[in-house]
Amino acid sequence: MADDGPVEHGFPHLETVRASVTALYRRVSWDTVRTFGVSVAPADVAFSDADDLHLGAQRVAGELVRHYRLPDARMVVGFRAMTHAADVELAAGPEYFVELNDRFRTHRRDIGAALAHEVAHVYLHRLGLSFPGTRDNEILTDTVAAYLGAGWLLLDAFRQDAASSQKLGYLTPEEFGYVLAKRALVFGEDPSVWFTSPQAYTAYGVGMERARQDERRPPLTAAGWAGRRRYARDRRHALERGTPVAPGAGYDFSREGAGPLRVSFPCPTCGQRIRVPVRGRVRARCGLCRTVLECDT
Repeated sequence: MADDGPVEHGFPHLETVRASVTALYRRVSWDTVRTFGVSVAPADVAFSDADDLHLGAQRVAGELVRHYRLPDARMVVGFRAMTHAADVELAAGPEYFVELNDRFRTHRRDIGAALAHEVAHVYLHRLGLSFPGTRDNEILTDTVAAYLGAGWLLLDAFRQDAASSQKLGYLTPEEFGYVLAKRALVFGEDPSVWFTSPQAYTAYGVGMERARQDERRPPLTAAGWAGRRRYARDRRHALERGTPVAPGAGYDFSREGAGPLRVSFPCPTCGQRIRVPVRGRVRARCGLCRTVLECDT
């Protein structure tokens, strides 16, 4: 939790974020992901100063448990002085003890955001899905929370002015915006209508532009002129000399024996690598998320 300190911006964790989306699809399948087509509603996690602190926190936790489809999980929420925003004890269940920073006693509007992350930890724990290392595992948790419709609360908790700042989660605001944009492009749901933070709108806009760039990379037909020009050059070199593609292109060519040249590239929806023959216009279907892609190889 960044509190009145510098907030990191940009996309420093983008590769881990993309790997997290891919890992989610691989673990639960597209059929399960699409059951999360409706995000957590603001009214379901609203918390006023008139609400009892502990009963209100339990109510919000219960709403998030239902959102993550964890019917037999019970969250016991408490408060204590701590450095981080929150912490959860990942035991065998069905009871899970969540501790929230004492700050939330007076910043109740953000309790939903903190619990969205902690209940996502429980969801991933139940799935047996994790990344090695604390940092990458926390990025996975933020990404899954955002992609499954609860993480918009974490971005909305980002507020900054000349005197103070607050940010929850391990992703930067723009990375939260990116994941929420990826979700919006799949489900057609615009989370920005629920934002109360002006900074959340800005971060979501930056994230949407980066997400749309994923849909405009060659060999997709929506690629821009510069990308198509570079792709044509790389393809020619691969056909003539087998020259490897320079890092950062996002695609690479390969040939098995005397077989046809093939190009592989990440699916713009889930990040799974797709491999198709180099033969002009082709339509590819991602085997992981079922997205149909128009390509010019």
